[in-house]
Amino acid sequence: MNHRTGFNALSRTTAHRRAMLRNMVTSLFRFERITTTKAKAKEARRKAEKLVTRAKVDSVHNRREVAKYIADEKVLNKLFTEIAPRMKERNGGYTRVLKLGFREGDAADVVILELVDYKLDQVEEKKAAAKAKKDAKKADKKDAAKKEAKESK
Repeated sequence: MNHRTGFNALSRTTAHRRAMLRNMVTSLFRFERITTTKAKAKEARRKAEKLVTRAKVDSVHNRREVAKYIADEKVLNKLFTEIAPRMKERNGGYTRVLKLGFREGDAADVVILELVDYKLDQVEEKKAAAKAKKDAKKADKKDAAKKEAKESK
């Protein structure tokens, strides 16, 4: 019987499962969208939803409680300053699971776990801005190299 089973152990030891879920939730908050298996996504979602609920009230106590689970300082700050304020009006349901299909090899259900207000347009804009910045740096380096070449002649 499967009565009162509180969670999916994912065929892993306790330490492995905790570490894996912590890493997945941290990645979810860092990138706002991750690709994983359905079972892992469902477990990571449980943890992520509770952390977002905590982060909606920015207090020292809540920051410390969430910091027990999220070790990365930048991601922790992003959760409290960017993600949680966007979710202020929501009463739960901060993540969504989108089915992608089956993984080649073991036919596991592959899904995308993302925050509900994730916008693909924003990501593309950020990538374009980063690329433009990178190209500008390259151009500056080339100009500097040309000036040095002229000065050395």
